[in-house]
Amino acid sequence: MTSTDPATEPSTKPGPADDGRRRRHWGRAAALCAAALALLLLGTRLSLLPGLGDLFGEEAHDRTGPAVLKSIQDMSRYEAAAGNFQVVVDLEKDTKYVPDVIRGSRTLYVGAGTVSAYVDLGRVTSGGVVVNEDRTTAELRLPHAVLGKPALDPDRSYAVSKQRGLLDRLGDFFSDNPGSEQAVNKLAARHIGDAAKESGLARRAERNTTAMLKGLLESLGFEQVTVRYGTEGTGRS
Repeated sequence: MTSTDPATEPSTKPGPADDGRRRRHWGRAAALCAAALALLLLGTRLSLLPGLGDLFGEEAHDRTGPAVLKSIQDMSRYEAAAGNFQVVVDLEKDTKYVPDVIRGSRTLYVGAGTVSAYVDLGRVTSGGVVVNEDRTTAELRLPHAVLGKPALDPDRSYAVSKQRGLLDRLGDFFSDNPGSEQAVNKLAARHIGDAAKESGLARRAERNTTAMLKGLLESLGFEQVTVRYGTEGTGRS
């Protein structure tokens, strides 16, 4: 009587050698992904480092089309004064119950701009100019000078420092137009506008307008010229 031994089947369980090969495979894949990500970050953000912007031969090509004239507006304003202002904006944004290192930002921004003050001569009606028969005296009634909108100068405005949390950095990285830049610009313009209201710029514009009109009319032969400011004689009730 013969006995037969059961056939020995090959083991399908991975051995130590297979585990080592798999770990090396995934390790190489992770290293390649990390290297690709590092190159991507380096290539897109290298311009932020001074002196290294031309490492990859980066060039700028202006392919902007011609500017299109949308409208023309006739102006009757006499800009009699302009003030130059500068403000340091300190803008901080926090999120409740979240540390600043995760979500939050603080920006120091120097905003420089100008505000003009003008008198709108186009609002003067026929009753706002009174001349005697001999044309030797004249009385002008003009509207009060007003301030124009603040105009920021991009050549003199710059960010001093910017501190951002991790989530804010990621948001700025994937955003083509970070909202923080627009926020500090608006804040700088608002503070400059407030400073212009307290600077006496409008009164200076009225004095300059008076001097200009008196000089002009006196050169035409008028001996006495009076300029008054208010709503009477203007297009506003």
